[in-house]
Amino acid sequence: MQFTLHYRGPLKPSAKPAEKHELRRHFHVQLQECWRQAPLSAFGELLQPPDLIANRNLSLLWQLHGFTFAPLVSERIHLVAELDVQVLWPQKPGAIITSGGDIDNRLKTLLDALKMPSEPTALPSGTQPQAGEDPFFCLLEDDSLVTRLTVDTDRLLEPHVGPSEVELWVKVRTRQLHVLMGTIGLA
Repeated sequence: MQFTLHYRGPLKPSAKPAEKHELRRHFHVQLQECWRQAPLSAFGELLQPPDLIANRNLSLLWQLHGFTFAPLVSERIHLVAELDVQVLWPQKPGAIITSGGDIDNRLKTLLDALKMPSEPTALPSGTQPQAGEDPFFCLLEDDSLVTRLTVDTDRLLEPHVGPSEVELWVKVRTRQLHVLMGTIGLA
């Protein structure tokens, strides 16, 4: 399966939990739409609570920190992801390392926003699901399920944008390491 996620806004190198969760919310909306379209729309059973489906291990729902998360890429269904990230930002070419680009920490912020938060401190204090966030869709159960990551950067050719402003596209390709009866078609 292949699809592309998009984001335009700040991507800080050392983002706080609130900033990461705002990114997570942005991607939730796009992933929710992915689940409404083929091929994922045929796999609604994966979004049922474990006690309502025959093979409990096929449920992608996780009860964590007051949320019900639904990560698409999950060990439960033996799915991994390959990510191709295209980042446009205002720094000139070559400045991604030296003058505020800090690509590795910005990528860490992005990957943290693409996965469900594993510890309570990864969410802002007091955060609760908003309308339309049950379940809360995220791409990754854990970022260790990313088996390939490529990053291309280029200059965002727009005047008057802040140094942390980016436009990015994340092309996602999923691979199934082991096909299960209830997940044939995701491979």
